[in-house]
Amino acid sequence: MTNAKIGFGNLFAISDDQTTTGTFADVAEVTNITPPNYSRDAVEATHTASPDSFREYVAGLMDAGEVQIELNFVPAVADTIIAAMTVGQGAFKITFTNAVTWTFLAVVTNYAPGAPLADRMTASATFKITGKPVLA
Repeated sequence: MTNAKIGFGNLFAISDDQTTTGTFADVAEVTNITPPNYSRDAVEATHTASPDSFREYVAGLMDAGEVQIELNFVPAVADTIIAAMTVGQGAFKITFTNAVTWTFLAVVTNYAPGAPLADRMTASATFKITGKPVLA
């Protein structure tokens, strides 16, 4: 039997004090969450005596990438994503339906609301992670 789950019920939250130990408030009406996407640099270390003339690499620095969310856009004077973008670096958390959390520091790099004439208003936001996210 599979352990696969759908994304319904997952939550995205913003810390009230820009730290991972602060109180987190859920962002309303999130419709999609793209979690961190890890990558690692491969640094070339080839030298004049590399075996059989093959390139050699060593593991370089890691990057946790970006988190993206999509949501129903509900215009408000106190928009939490604009507030997080204005502050600079903040703390954010994804909570999955099985209670696993992914907490990280990030900079909001993009927030794009849309208000089409004959469809629901939506928005997307991108968070560039700084440092190592914590899975717990």
